Amino acid sequence: MKEYQVILIDKNQINEVEILDSIFWKKANCLTDFSSPWKTETFSKIEFRALWDQQNFYFHFRVFDTDVYIDTKDDSVDSICNSDRVELFFRQNDAIDPYYCLEIDPSTRLLDFEARPNKKFDYEWKWPKEHIKLYSSNDETSFTVAGKISIASLKELDLIHNNSIETGVYRAKFSKDENQNYEPTWITWVNPNTPEPNFHIASSFGKFALMK
Repeated sequence: MKEYQVILIDKNQINEVEILDSIFWKKANCLTDFSSPWKTETFSKIEFRALWDQQNFYFHFRVFDTDVYIDTKDDSVDSICNSDRVELFFRQNDAIDPYYCLEIDPSTRLLDFEARPNKKFDYEWKWPKEHIKLYSSNDETSFTVAGKISIASLKELDLIHNNSIETGVYRAKFSKDENQNYEPTWITWVNPNTPEPNFHIASSFGKFALMK
């Protein structure tokens, strides 16, 4: 299984400002080996970083793309699903029954839901609000989506085993096709080896090792 090492930092060392500060994130390992197995076209570079302490798991996506599409008609599931976004999925085990999905667009709209095999989604389920906080920013070359998730909530959902979290890391990129319709390119850290794009499958997950 593909592995990413999450560096341990001092308890409560990170503050609200630092979550979007690139200098702070230099302490973290930089994950860049993303692919789009179902398309031959190139896509913008993605940098993912994560850190943790005894209180929180911190994550940081930087996507080197300024041509970003966000469907702003409302805050519905369909609207977020039709927008550029980054995604983290967490599973209890390889049965993916259940697993938990966080899909976040560049304005920090969050689509969070519980899922089970064969794309059975419970959109009524929500990550406890007091246990997740999201941030975003953009500059002339990229956009950033970052956040923190409490260790307590990850443990409550039985997602930490042997100091590791089995995780999927993804991006959806929407671009206009020849008919001026927005169509997605699906980008993943782990190639699930499926004939069609599918993140909702056990083979699309890797492992986040929480370093001591």
